[in-house]
Amino acid sequence: MTPDARPERTPDGRFIVVGGRRWRATDPLIPEEDASRLRSHLMAARRAVGAALRARDPEAERAARARVRLAKVALGERGTPWWEQSDEERRARWHEGLEALEARD
Repeated sequence: MTPDARPERTPDGRFIVVGGRRWRATDPLIPEEDASRLRSHLMAARRAVGAALRARDPEAERAARARVRLAKVALGERGTPWWEQSDEERRARWHEGLEALEARD
């Protein structure tokens, strides 16, 4: 993504603004390689949600939505706000999220 294509951020850097709506920003402490892997898992899980909806498979939808949540928490976009966690807690959050997501593949 080019710098010009990045969404606007709030002055404190905790949120991005898209279409006038605030969304929690990804934890900036996450190294780009790990963040990229987490985003890849997130997008795969979102595709799985769509496939489950099209197939009208509630069990697959629940599993896919759980993967979406796990990726979003690992990225710091859900769960305890990353700015309220210590650096150690933040690292543990994304490492554990990656481990759990990769164990499901």
